[in-house]
Amino acid sequence: MTAAPDPAQLFDVLPVPAAVLSPDAVFVTVNRAYQRMSGRSRDELVGRSLFTIFLGGSSGHGAGELRASLDRVLAEGRTDVMATRCFALEAPGRPGVLQERYWSTLNAPMLSPDGEVTGIVHCVAEITPRSGAPAAADGRAAETEPRAPAREPHELNAGLRHAYTEERRTVRALRQAMERQRQAVSDTSHDLRAPITGLLTRLEAALADPAADPREALRAALRDVERLGDIVADLLELARLDGDVQLPAEPVDLARLVETDLAHRTPVIVLNVRLQPGVVVNGSSVRLARLLGNLMANAERHAGSRVEVTVAADGDHAVLQVSDDGPGIPAPEREEVFRRFYRRHDARHRDPAGTGLGLPIAREIARAHGGSLNIADTASGTRMVLRLPLHASSTAQAAAEVPPQDAKTNAAPPREHDGDA
Repeated sequence: MTAAPDPAQLFDVLPVPAAVLSPDAVFVTVNRAYQRMSGRSRDELVGRSLFTIFLGGSSGHGAGELRASLDRVLAEGRTDVMATRCFALEAPGRPGVLQERYWSTLNAPMLSPDGEVTGIVHCVAEITPRSGAPAAADGRAAETEPRAPAREPHELNAGLRHAYTEERRTVRALRQAMERQRQAVSDTSHDLRAPITGLLTRLEAALADPAADPREALRAALRDVERLGDIVADLLELARLDGDVQLPAEPVDLARLVETDLAHRTPVIVLNVRLQPGVVVNGSSVRLARLLGNLMANAERHAGSRVEVTVAADGDHAVLQVSDDGPGIPAPEREEVFRRFYRRHDARHRDPAGTGLGLPIAREIARAHGGSLNIADTASGTRMVLRLPLHASSTAQAAAEVPPQDAKTNAAPPREHDGDA
């Protein structure tokens, strides 16, 4: 008989940085993700107060607000979600040198059978900008190189003006990022709280009754972990797109991209496919494959009986369309579905575990490739239209107006599409 997974090991491999704190905010244990995030080993954290690690940052408010959050959890016995805050951490191996870091934090109570808070689960998501130098203990930038010789006044003035402009741009970008993160925390607090609460409940039940067979609880806990992993993966991809993290670009044939996706997809409905060969764009094949996968998943989720995929050239643009014969999206909501974490009522009913991030990620990928993703008018159902600039090598071929090649993929007999796609 195979031994059931150890709940402690399950906690250790969670993809979310998490720690268990005592009621007086002392580290009881931390998982691997938390160690990587903090740059410290378990031995360096366990037994130390949280507030000897997380200081107040340049505003001086981060630690105080974190303490207030923990106090609310202790007093009310309920999960508390903090918006993004700045903290200062001593750089590992560099005593006296502080680094400012930005975290969104979730603190959840661990309750005894009589409802007493016996500990706090402390989960964090880091959004620290990639730019910026460490700060010294007195708040000034740490000096890592020898001072340069004095320069002429006009050179210094030009340098100061440039530095001031860059600072304003950085502050503006940081404020926008923090506002997006505050909105993200507000919108996802319920989505994150549900699997975390379920996971904590199951782990506590397994620990409280070691004689019981914990396999069913652990299976449910694994489902919660998978959901958390999906949310974290989507958030990380959005963070990369927001941070303009570039992936290697290459010529990508959209027809081949569709064929590859369909080859790995188990058909559950009729798929009508019309592909024009030689429609090539320049970009990341990984991200474009994710964009297509998100559009296909959305279409299959809402389709009544069939989905249609087309690829064609239109002037100097490549056009990929994914249409379904589902209930469609009312015109007033066509932009709303691209808002992060927005989910229509029918989407929640069809897929309760969805994150509401698939279409926003797809649009951000389109924009990162200099293109657009919108919902077009159609007689019935929904038609998603992706437009991307053609790669230079395919412009001439597209101008020759090579006719699309029809391909139909599904075990069931395909029917004519009743839309205008």
